[in-house]
Amino acid sequence: MKYAITHTTGYTYSEPASLSQNELFLSPRTTAYQSVLQSSLEILPQPQYRHRRTDFFGNTVDVFMIQEPHNELKVKATSIVQTSIQVQPDPSTTPPWESVAQRLLSYKHRDDFDALQFLFASPLITVSSQTAAFAKTSFTPGAPVLFAALDLMQRIYNEFSYDKTVSTIDTTVSQILEKRRGVCQDFAHLTISCLRALGLAARYVSGYLETIPAPGKPKLIGSDASHAWVSLFIPDFGWVDFDPTNNLVVGERHITLAWGRDYGDVAPVKGVVMGGGTHRLSVNVDVAVENIWTPARCMQNDSQPIKCRD
Repeated sequence: MKYAITHTTGYTYSEPASLSQNELFLSPRTTAYQSVLQSSLEILPQPQYRHRRTDFFGNTVDVFMIQEPHNELKVKATSIVQTSIQVQPDPSTTPPWESVAQRLLSYKHRDDFDALQFLFASPLITVSSQTAAFAKTSFTPGAPVLFAALDLMQRIYNEFSYDKTVSTIDTTVSQILEKRRGVCQDFAHLTISCLRALGLAARYVSGYLETIPAPGKPKLIGSDASHAWVSLFIPDFGWVDFDPTNNLVVGERHITLAWGRDYGDVAPVKGVVMGGGTHRLSVNVDVAVENIWTPARCMQNDSQPIKCRD
């Protein structure tokens, strides 16, 4: 699929801000299943300093600084991306999860060693006996690792409710597990905690998901949002992505922006501002099949609404 994405972030300040410094993770990655055909970034007011770099995880990061008084800040990222269906192993033929965990600890292979950085707790994802116990309902002795991971995904989808009112970026994994409610960021963090608690390598992926309005309804401009899911490392195969918010194995409708240990590594916009008083934030995202700036699809099994609007 070929998609055109527009992601606009705006800040309005009650008083002039004297300085603003930010990092942006808004440029899609090129992967085996995704090609970036075009990507541009517009920042207003014009920054006095602007730099693009590649971070530790291979993500593209745009850094900028505005050093003059300003009452508004607007960042507009536009991209055209070509995606394809990801090749996935047969879940039942993947190795037992215990052997995957043991092999990661031996790190005799280069790919296994690279995956080790996603094995441990990170600033926003704790690893606990509680998440290990929750995971072991799916990860029974000898269970194929991907088969068990997909069962865990389905359990989170069935047992937890999508609710934008109950969490913030600071919500902990233990709070998610207790409340049984949250958004895509929360469900990704919980899933990753469960996997890491069993000695498996899992990373946080940020991106977008093509969405569809309800039947007969027009798609509202700006009604889309950024999304998040999970990637699990399987030795001798690689990374397999799945979406616990929607109980989906990631396919060509998912567009990858960046990945890291947790949300904190890849927040779309993060930074500091001096002055400015209080501020109002607005975010508008559009994901559409290129050349068709009307309804983008967002249905599961043609009937169940996809949940991706954090």
